[in-house]
Amino acid sequence: MAAIETIGLTKEYGELTAVNDLALTVEEGEVFGFLGPNGAGKSTTINMLLDFTRPSAGSATVLGYDAQREADDISPRVGVLPEGFDIYPRLSGRRHIEFAIETKDAADDPDALLERVGLSADDAVRPAGDYSKGMRQRLATGMALVGDPDVLIMDEPSSGLDPHGIREMQELVRSEAEAGTTVFFSSHILEHVEAVCDRIGVLNEGELVAVDTIEGLRESVGGGGTMELVLADSAGNFRDAVRAVDGISEVTASGRSLECSVTDPAAKADAVIALDRAGTTVRDMRIEDVSLESLFTTLTNGGGETEDRSADEPASSVAAKPEAAE
Repeated sequence: MAAIETIGLTKEYGELTAVNDLALTVEEGEVFGFLGPNGAGKSTTINMLLDFTRPSAGSATVLGYDAQREADDISPRVGVLPEGFDIYPRLSGRRHIEFAIETKDAADDPDALLERVGLSADDAVRPAGDYSKGMRQRLATGMALVGDPDVLIMDEPSSGLDPHGIREMQELVRSEAEAGTTVFFSSHILEHVEAVCDRIGVLNEGELVAVDTIEGLRESVGGGGTMELVLADSAGNFRDAVRAVDGISEVTASGRSLECSVTDPAAKADAVIALDRAGTTVRDMRIEDVSLESLFTTLTNGGGETEDRSADEPASSVAAKPEAAE
């Protein structure tokens, strides 16, 4: 059973089609990165998965349940880290976690959850209104983890975190996946996606334009990157030997170095073999793969990745705000 599956999922706002005929499958236990430029439809898709927005056509299931007809069955098994999480400023961090535990009728230890997301005992008793943006993000993560969810939906999870906090977030995502949790990870910080995701899906203008591993996307887009080979002899004498290798599109010689543009990753090994047969030795090698940013730009025709919210799309609150204690 897929953790998340959509078939022909479509959302229209008048003449605007925010999501068009989306067919997507996220397997159980994987970390799936969901990317797309501004207005691509990422937030709309998440809102339909959580039944905050009803589709115009098509269907979505989460853990085998219909996202619209069986939303009450889905909710206890899904944790959500929304972008722009709103706190109740007078309540302590601990009270926020306790509220989430009560809402899900769970048996979690609030102090253990706070420690898990990097909030200290002193932080726990402070009013959340005094928290920094990064601390609020940690608190929202703790609330999302209540009830040990089977699916964790994270929208911009690194927002407000310093480099140390980002590393902790990445470790948490991987540990959740190792424990069997499916993580649906939407972020505009591409290097963070590359660090944690098993596969990625790229949405552009409401349509899914690619789904694959990052290495798979490099191969399909023709993005093998560049390779510099340092030889034992003058590189100019061996340039033609490398040019003849399938998957090498361009070769430049300088001193004892050959710089090659690689369109097929398999060509890297073939180039070394060709040089050996031509009578020289490769002393050193430097390989630079095409970045995820370059792949993203190619797939989205240069679209920039920012907040995903159509002007005609109504905002949805993804997290309930706890009530003040009387």
